[in-house]
Amino acid sequence: MIDKIPMTEAGHAAMMDEIKHLKSVERPRIIRAIEEARSHGDLSENAEYHAAKEQQGWTEARVAELEDKISRAEVIDISKLSGDTVKFGAKVTLVDEDTEDEAAYQIVGEFEADVKKGLISVSSPIARAIIGKRKGDSVEVATPGGGKSYEILKVRYN
Repeated sequence: MIDKIPMTEAGHAAMMDEIKHLKSVERPRIIRAIEEARSHGDLSENAEYHAAKEQQGWTEARVAELEDKISRAEVIDISKLSGDTVKFGAKVTLVDEDTEDEAAYQIVGEFEADVKKGLISVSSPIARAIIGKRKGDSVEVATPGGGKSYEILKVRYN
């Protein structure tokens, strides 16, 4: 069975944009760089040629990786979700029960997570601890710095 990869519509669109950019901008640029480097003669000591070939390898691997993820994508339309329990796509506001610091996160697919933007992976320790819980529930999360207690302040899907 092929493992489906849950992702939001925004995450899916971002992957498609990256594939398009790699194929329409990066590939042609790298091909030109390889041709330019080849025109300089001896390839065995040509740093530009080796750098361009390395870049080509990375780009082709990244395209293959993204296309694989897209082929297994399970795009979840968050606008159709609702309810008061935390699940994939939820925007959750938590308060640290020790410091009273509040943090807001949206639970997204593993490959679209970006903590700086408040997007946490569905497989992260915090997401695993809060999935299935409701507003007002307290959860314990094992973090690298030790256990933390959070209370769920808000759960929304808009």
